[in-house]
Amino acid sequence: MARPAQYTAIMLGTATLLTAAMTTAAADPTATSQAPRTVTRQSATVLVDCLSQTNVHPKDFILACGDGNSRLVEMRWTEWGATSATAVGVNVVNDCKPYCAAGTFHGYPVVVRLDSPQPWKKDPAVQHFTRMSLTYTDTRPDGYTRVMTVPLWN
Repeated sequence: MARPAQYTAIMLGTATLLTAAMTTAAADPTATSQAPRTVTRQSATVLVDCLSQTNVHPKDFILACGDGNSRLVEMRWTEWGATSATAVGVNVVNDCKPYCAAGTFHGYPVVVRLDSPQPWKKDPAVQHFTRMSLTYTDTRPDGYTRVMTVPLWN
């Protein structure tokens, strides 16, 4: 069982993350004009998020669905096609030092590439990207290689 001080630290960390996310969204005057487009019927290859929502050109994307400790922000898409998509953005990663609730988030510039479209299990008429590659253009999180390629959920 968590001690009161640990519980307080965990709750403060969670509240800080939620406040930061809401403040960032509210402070962005272009958020409404550049909001991700949700695809209701197949019109383009899509990116499926943690909530099984389909998106085209999302500005933000959570990579660590379980805890939110890694996400892409400020994405600007230079290409979005049937077989691949490319963007530049920032990968914001929690260093989890000394533990994740007390960790610090750091931003790392990246080039994002989506590819390997496949039919989506939830709706086989929809093609979705199944692989993401992140290329770090400057510094990167501890333990990461310059290019990280990860499968995307179905």
